[in-house]
Amino acid sequence: RVQLVESGGGSVQAGGSLRLSCAASGYTYSTNCMGWFRQAPGKEREGVATIYPRSGTTAYSDSVKGRFTIAKDNAKNTLVLQMHNVKVEDSAVYYCALPYSGDYCVRWSRDGEKGRPDGWWGQGTQVTVST
Repeated sequence: RVQLVESGGGSVQAGGSLRLSCAASGYTYSTNCMGWFRQAPGKEREGVATIYPRSGTTAYSDSVKGRFTIAKDNAKNTLVLQMHNVKVEDSAVYYCALPYSGDYCVRWSRDGEKGRPDGWWGQGTQVTVST
């Protein structure tokens, strides 16, 4: 069965960098996209960045564009989120996800689809940014 395990979260000062990883097992990169989501206390879960592993097509939320980079390491079956110039408002639990729907990421980036998509999810990793 598919398992997604995030790592790399922690505490960092504003302006610093952090690298999150998501190790995938029971799954071979296919045409489905993968993504990073986050959820802060009292807020809804939101998409942060998505990628179609085969084409390398990526998309980002406006709040992280230019600061975060999503990438995949096909050899290691690992999804990465490189975070630079982090802000206090980036503090949240970050989740790796593999949506069931093959075109979810298109709907998210093009149509602004919101909410938590049905799919496989990791357990999350906490990111805390302090001043």
